[in-house]
Amino acid sequence: LSQGMARQMSQQFLGFQVDLIPHTGVVVYGEEYFFGGGIQHCPHASFVASHMPPVEMREMGTTELPKELFLEFLEELRPRFTAMTYDLITNNCNNFSNEVTNFLLGQSIPASIVDLPERVFSSPMGQMLRPMIQQMQGSIQGGIQGTPLPPAAGSVGVMPPAAA
Repeated sequence: LSQGMARQMSQQFLGFQVDLIPHTGVVVYGEEYFFGGGIQHCPHASFVASHMPPVEMREMGTTELPKELFLEFLEELRPRFTAMTYDLITNNCNNFSNEVTNFLLGQSIPASIVDLPERVFSSPMGQMLRPMIQQMQGSIQGGIQGTPLPPAAGSVGVMPPAAA
């Protein structure tokens, strides 16, 4: 997500090397499922075409669970992964992908991905930036308050985006 800036500047700002700021999704049942303003899905090729090509894709395994059960699971997750619940440090796309791979495969995505925000915001510079980031998030979320919008096209609704 940083277009290479994390690799270039992290050592001097944070005191440790960050090679990339990952965005993760899970490719399963022919779709990429991801958390971006809510739980969303689209064909992986469409996601790549509309966002950015992946830096890396990891084969996590093959699920034996039926798609219907997976969609029920997503409905259970949906209240926890909304625009209002997004938190850069504790509830982001990587946390969503981690919960999904745990459900589908019984295994987590690499801890180096899930734990990166906490590592960054535990550094001296991260501790200085944390209040600013939290204030920005609060401002964004404050602008979202009001009547919830119906699920956007492509989002997972009552009817039934890193690789699984």
